Amino acid sequence: MRSALAAAVAAVASAALVAVPAHAAPVQHRAAGQTISITLQEAIDSLPVADEDRTGYERTKFRHWIDADRDGCNTRKEVILEEAVEAPEIGPGCSLTGGSWYSAYDGEIVTDAARLDVDHVVPLAEAWDSGASAWTPLERQRYANDLDEPRALIAVTGRSNRQKADKDVSDWLPMPSDQCTYITDWTVVKTRWGLTIDQREQDALHRLAAGCANEPITVELAR
Repeated sequence: MRSALAAAVAAVASAALVAVPAHAAPVQHRAAGQTISITLQEAIDSLPVADEDRTGYERTKFRHWIDADRDGCNTRKEVILEEAVEAPEIGPGCSLTGGSWYSAYDGEIVTDAARLDVDHVVPLAEAWDSGASAWTPLERQRYANDLDEPRALIAVTGRSNRQKADKDVSDWLPMPSDQCTYITDWTVVKTRWGLTIDQREQDALHRLAAGCANEPITVELAR
């Protein structure tokens, strides 16, 4: 199920924390593996604002789903297994039987893994628009299969994922009870990968965050 902030903190507990002050400029001196502690509002303020550009985007430029640990289950299946409310049985080729899941985007309970999509919280096209067009193929592969950040990928109903498509937070949101979690996850992913936001996106994030708890979040930078 969707991992809480504590899971992310535990994953990077051995890393040094760098506090980022309120109303900060974009995070400077970034380094992969660096961990920052920042509130939601500060994180939004720290994201650089730039116009988006989808020139040259193709989904195939983000290689996924891979089986990084060679256990027979690719990234998609790993997320589905991690987020199961009731664990399914795993068969040959990582086929899944039984189990149940909660789809946070629309509140549905799913009892058939085939009905699930694994969504990139910040869509691949949105990442491309926001800086990933300049990345190496390996960096884009790492982004598309980011199992190290529990907020990056989520199992949801195929219907809700199709409704979202490649829209950003100014054009699509999940059901109200998930919106604070969703915009926090969105901000974490953009911060982790050094992605930009456009002006409409920033305005939407600020408007939505005003109704959410401004709690500290911990982010391990991926690049």
